[in-house]
Amino acid sequence: MRHLLSAGDLSRDEATLILDTAGELAQVGDRSVKKLPTLRGRTVVNLFYEDSTRTRTSFELAAKRLSADVINFSAKGSSVSKGESLKDTALTLQAMGADGVVIRHSASGAPHRLANWVDGSVLNAGDGTHEHPTQALLDAFTMRERLGRLEGLRVAVVGDILHSRVARSNVLLLTTLGAHVTLVAPPTLMPVSVHTWPCEVSYDLDEVLPKSDVVMMLRVQAERMHDSFFPSVREYSRNYGLDGERLSRMPEEAIVMHPGPMVRGMEISAQVADSPRCTVTEQVANGVSLRMAVLYLLLGGS
Repeated sequence: MRHLLSAGDLSRDEATLILDTAGELAQVGDRSVKKLPTLRGRTVVNLFYEDSTRTRTSFELAAKRLSADVINFSAKGSSVSKGESLKDTALTLQAMGADGVVIRHSASGAPHRLANWVDGSVLNAGDGTHEHPTQALLDAFTMRERLGRLEGLRVAVVGDILHSRVARSNVLLLTTLGAHVTLVAPPTLMPVSVHTWPCEVSYDLDEVLPKSDVVMMLRVQAERMHDSFFPSVREYSRNYGLDGERLSRMPEEAIVMHPGPMVRGMEISAQVADSPRCTVTEQVANGVSLRMAVLYLLLGGS
């Protein structure tokens, strides 16, 4: 494995290796000295054409904990905003000798193009509405930590599926790892091609909740919406929001997940967001260990 571009590229063995490696690296986070010398002398470039506090910080922390040098390249206020193309930027990074490039871009497929232009490893940190493979990996890691297995788990992914790269990556990865995924959304927020995805589809949250081990709530991505996809926030919350009453109808051991940032009061109530069954802060912590594992395996930690 030289790049991580899509969750669908990972075999079950490769995905399991990443999760197992993350489990070992998570123990480093518990030590007083959190650094390993593994990637000393390697350079990782964070190339972010879209804002993302959590993902960028998480990759930066992961690289630094492995002793890599990190260059943060934000497209705002850089030569990109002066019209430099992705290819020119890639050639610049290539000239600098970047060993790994972490890219987030609003255009689906940008990381795949970048992988053709640089010698280093490319990690997709989110491309358009296409994929976000490390998010799916950290989600799977969190499920396995909390519930002890992935095989046979019933996972409901709820909300703005249409604009969600997290949903697509999770469907691909969780299916590979033996879980059963059901997508739940209003018809207007379901992709046209959803029948080709390896999962089930439902428009009725209340019917799916009692049968789910994991309920993953997605943020409604207002910034990607140029039309009206549902009548009102209140209407959306009433049909597809997770509140205390709905939480009580889930199986006792079931957990609630969210890739963040949460819109409290819309897709998730404050009561649920702050409940011990909600794994949001664990997902963030696990994200660092998981991204350490990916950098370690891609950039040749021995």
